Amino acid sequence: MPQDFWGRVVYLLQTRGSSYAMGALNTMIIALVSTFIGCVIGFAVGIVQTIPVSKSDAVWKKGILGIIKFILNVYVEVFRGTPMMAQAMFIYFGSSAVFGINMSMWFAAFFIVSINTGAYMAETVRGGILSIDEGQTEGAKAIGMTHFQTMLYVILPQALRNIMPQIGNNLIINIKDTCVLSVIGIVELFYATKSVAGALYTYFESFAIAMVIYFALTFTCSRILRHWEKKMDGNDNYDLATSDTLAHTSGLYSYSKKEEKDE
Repeated sequence: MPQDFWGRVVYLLQTRGSSYAMGALNTMIIALVSTFIGCVIGFAVGIVQTIPVSKSDAVWKKGILGIIKFILNVYVEVFRGTPMMAQAMFIYFGSSAVFGINMSMWFAAFFIVSINTGAYMAETVRGGILSIDEGQTEGAKAIGMTHFQTMLYVILPQALRNIMPQIGNNLIINIKDTCVLSVIGIVELFYATKSVAGALYTYFESFAIAMVIYFALTFTCSRILRHWEKKMDGNDNYDLATSDTLAHTSGLYSYSKKEEKDE
């Protein structure tokens, strides 16, 4: 093995590059799938948490909704207030010891990261929904929309735009936090790096390579998500059209950056 730092790095990439590649692939699969599932869970929990309760509602409805909201609040607080590594150990080994449920490592990995992400996304979605002006909800109900229709067609499209940065942030966090799954035997990037370092006693070089790979993954994802956010912002200029063909009021409505700076 070469004696200099860069020589050892090149040697590791040549001899153990496949291990790093497989670890990085597993990391991205877990992060992407779990973030998607976590977002679905978060949207469901966040929507339920924001269901309004009025004095005119039946007592049974208030009672059932109150119990459901309490359970969801406990779920959110527990998984936001405990580390993912402890959750992984508790769920993977505890489910087998206490309930006799023998999870596969991969199922446990997706399950653990998904419900952890769902807890964080629930609060993000709840905040995103509450950030929309109440007049939007009142206007939707005034034209006869139900709560479900109001959420689906009016509130959530606007809330999604507001919470997109947090969705991207959760994906980047999950790419890094998959390393805790090494405690249950998942061969992701950290586990693969630890194996290489332990076998060849090249800890500094091995984890230097891992850090570069982690940075490349997170930087690429952040740039893609930022580009997506800009696409969701839409154009700066819009053509305002009226239904009255006799009124010449349609035209180009522009938010000039120069005018904004002057103001």
